[in-house]
Amino acid sequence: MPGRDPCQTLSELLATMHTLRAPGGCPWDAEQTPESLAPYLLEEVCESIEAIETGSPARIADELGDLLLQVVFQAEIFAERGTFDFADVAAGINAKLIRRHPHVFVENVVNVTAEELAAQWERIKREEQPVHPLSPVHPLGQLPGNLPALQRAQKLMARAMRSDLDREPPFPQLPAGEKLTEEQLGNALLLLVKQAELSDLDAEQVLRKVVRKILAATTTNPVQCAQQKISENQ
Repeated sequence: MPGRDPCQTLSELLATMHTLRAPGGCPWDAEQTPESLAPYLLEEVCESIEAIETGSPARIADELGDLLLQVVFQAEIFAERGTFDFADVAAGINAKLIRRHPHVFVENVVNVTAEELAAQWERIKREEQPVHPLSPVHPLGQLPGNLPALQRAQKLMARAMRSDLDREPPFPQLPAGEKLTEEQLGNALLLLVKQAELSDLDAEQVLRKVVRKILAATTTNPVQCAQQKISENQ
């Protein structure tokens, strides 16, 4: 329940993680590396999203705790190496939030449109990135390779639209009743992603919801599914 001292509970979590990694702690925790933990980080992100979209507050809190553990775990390993610690992580993101919200912390401007905020965010983000004189940062920026394809495409499309670099992908008439080529399918998906961005919808989230709906229908009606399978095999 809300009301606990967050500083105290976070200190306790950091101390627990330090004990697990220290001599005499847990052998499994002690042998982990940032690379070995990376898959767990991605898994916990996905489970947290699933809980937020479908779970109870208790389950969401539990999954967010698992996600926080991954941050604390990584920070502990790098602290042992003398690179940075959890305080550096927290201080870094706090400074970034203040830096990227000048309308709140510097100018105290109240009436700011969503478009102005998006443009301001992108401008500050570009200014933060170190730029080599011979290799300027592309307006579309870097997109993590581990993002799901739909999510990555929509982020690319959103940045392109904000940067006036939006271009209609080639989209020939799709052949009716025939298999699509890889290029035809890719262009069709990209146009759907653009439509999702224009409609203020998250394409990845929408597809997850549709898939969950189908899975829920198949698991709650096993007899109907079995009958359908029989009819399909006849």
